[in-house]
Amino acid sequence: QVQLVESGGGLVQSGGSLRLSCAASGVIVRLNAMAWYRRAPGGQRELVASIQSGGRTNFADSVKGRFTISRDNAKNTVYLQMNSLKPEDTAVYYCNALGTKYWGEGTLVTVSS
Repeated sequence: QVQLVESGGGLVQSGGSLRLSCAASGVIVRLNAMAWYRRAPGGQRELVASIQSGGRTNFADSVKGRFTISRDNAKNTVYLQMNSLKPEDTAVYYCNALGTKYWGEGTLVTVSS
């Protein structure tokens, strides 16, 4: 059974940083494309970042240069490092085994101005 457990969200001031973690079980992150999505209040879910099994990464234009995605194969965990946070980054962030039905429950990030 696949489980994805996000953590690391919280309240941060504009310009601050957070690192989100996605601990995976039942799926090997180094063998699967993994992604972070987010859903802002009243908004639609959007793809924030992804990392392919070969290590190639992609980012939404809105976060390029501020966010990075990485993984720790030994811990079977995917990370989203978020720097220079803006109030518009406020959202629930979800981990996904890209293209599958497997999602975490999300972690809330709130950026105050």
